[in-house]
Amino acid sequence: MNNQSPSLRESATYNRHIIHEIQRAAETGIYDIRGWGAKRALPNFDDLVFLGASMSRYPLEGYREKCATDVVLGTRYAKKPLHLKIPVTIAGMSFGALSATAKESLGRGATAVGTSTTTGDGGMTAEERLHSQYLVYQYLPSRYGMNPDDLRKADAIEIVLGQGAKPGGGGMLLGQKISDRVALMRTLPKGIDQRSACRHPDWTGPDDLEIKIQELREITDWEKPIYIKVGASRPYYDVMLAVKAGADVVVVDGMQGGTGATQDVFIEHVGIPTLPALRQAVEALNELGMHRKVQLIVSGGIRSGADVAKAIAMGADAVAIGTAALIALGCNSPKWQSEYEKQGSSAGFYDDYQDGKDPAGITTQDPELQKRLDPEVGGRRIANYLSVLTMEAQIIARACGKSHLHNLEPEDLAALTMESAAMAKIPLAGTNWYPGQAGAF
Repeated sequence: MNNQSPSLRESATYNRHIIHEIQRAAETGIYDIRGWGAKRALPNFDDLVFLGASMSRYPLEGYREKCATDVVLGTRYAKKPLHLKIPVTIAGMSFGALSATAKESLGRGATAVGTSTTTGDGGMTAEERLHSQYLVYQYLPSRYGMNPDDLRKADAIEIVLGQGAKPGGGGMLLGQKISDRVALMRTLPKGIDQRSACRHPDWTGPDDLEIKIQELREITDWEKPIYIKVGASRPYYDVMLAVKAGADVVVVDGMQGGTGATQDVFIEHVGIPTLPALRQAVEALNELGMHRKVQLIVSGGIRSGADVAKAIAMGADAVAIGTAALIALGCNSPKWQSEYEKQGSSAGFYDDYQDGKDPAGITTQDPELQKRLDPEVGGRRIANYLSVLTMEAQIIARACGKSHLHNLEPEDLAALTMESAAMAKIPLAGTNWYPGQAGAF
């Protein structure tokens, strides 16, 4: 029951959360570190709707007419591009941030539905490679665990220049998560905080990156597709430079993308949302005449099949999920409510991935907690979730009269808010206009 006087007004500028953070900073003298992604309200795919078929468009019958979902990634230069059955992939999350059982679960689930998963800062685990039909190897500024043998074992290589939760910032793994195995893989001391570099040590710009890509192609005999991943800040120019440097695939990660650990101020105040980032990336590819020739993967806040379909309609070839995959595994499940409360959190709010005390056994290196996650069960949960995302996207595509997900187009969408219309350049519902475009309602 609220016993506060009705005359009391909370400040919009200094609300209870802001007051708490100021007082916490004054008491501790350190900035707040957490996992997850941005929690502030941002324009997102919920602000767009599909225009289903009626008289002017003819829908497909779901029980009799096929709607294909396959995608090929890396067709520009790679001898062996990835042929995936669905356009939903698993984003890079490191062994260290995640447990070995979680990484194995992701590989099992992705393999079951014919898609790819991705390593992360810290290298490739044997379990992950064994259970992943298609494994993308992340090549990060830290080079933790990197070696040519693992590059050759991978099915694709993703050069990470930035991450949506922290574009311009490096990774962070606190000492309590540095187990013997993690320390060995990263060639760093056990129990000591590890902070990754924010830029690669052997190049300073796109011209140097082009040389590095050539080196990676030679190491892997030109077989593996080369991805370049950027955090969404200036995606129009970053995508252009990635294409110029020779990327087969570009990954753009919006600020709704999650992280294992970084400064809260970074998560909430650096980068731009996925919605405008995707639009700018597609514009860059179109400007170069490379749309669909260089494939585009978008990530950051993908949660449902509707999100998948909207991203593809706006021009993405595929999407990647990270936080949603962890939730599918059991993160933030009410099953662990009592243990979340002991840590001062609650199911649906838990974001202290950096502490290594995850009761679900997902974002921890504690051997006893890891036992709570059965990788076979986890793999089935991931496979189920990926299947539902794909079926939901198919349902929408059929309703729009499309026989393939990639036949969805911007004309199938309408925006519900002025902000989303401006950011996505999708007409406001009931009009043929978006902010910045000349024309009548």
